[in-house]
Amino acid sequence: MRSRLATRSTRLVLAAAVVTALAATTACGPEDPSETGAAAPSTSTSSSASASAEGTESGDNGGSEAGKGGTEAPTGDKSGYGQSCGTNDLDFTVTWEAQPISHYLVTAKAKSGITCYLDVNTPSVSFGSAADGVASPVGQGGEDPIKLSGSSVAYAGIDAKTTEGEGGKKFENVIIATSEDDPNPAEVELPDAPTVDKPIVTNWSTKRNEVIPRIV
Repeated sequence: MRSRLATRSTRLVLAAAVVTALAATTACGPEDPSETGAAAPSTSTSSSASASAEGTESGDNGGSEAGKGGTEAPTGDKSGYGQSCGTNDLDFTVTWEAQPISHYLVTAKAKSGITCYLDVNTPSVSFGSAADGVASPVGQGGEDPIKLSGSSVAYAGIDAKTTEGEGGKKFENVIIATSEDDPNPAEVELPDAPTVDKPIVTNWSTKRNEVIPRIV
């Protein structure tokens, strides 16, 4: 009888111990967030913040690159303005002037829509293609450079014959260029057919009285 009571008592003690252990486990469970998954939102938030940071950085870089591409403005076309006058930028006329001494007056004017500068002070002038038909510069006149635009004009004077006697050749046209190496010289009709021998030419000027050719 005593043996049964002892065995029963032992069972009751063990059962009580199990109940106590279960109660302790249940009481401690909520206090340990690592076992219940409570820390999971923190990881998710960190991942979202990381993704957001990457997205912002990517957006900044994209915006920066786009900004770089958009800052380059196209260069405006400035053709026809501020350039050196080529012969084909100008219209030429040649008139006969009897006073104060006889000579030919060249008038140069920029074509419509052209603004340019006569950077080379002396025009290239010749009668025919032979070397003896090239006019020698005498240095009179001279403004450097001369701006041609609209109604503004420049003048140069030519003396076709500077020698005495009957020598020389007759020409009906004169070849004019803004420089010796201009690829497009202009051939201008003369008001008559002068005899040409050792011709001379002045510099460009905006004043007619400065381009009367004289051998000094």
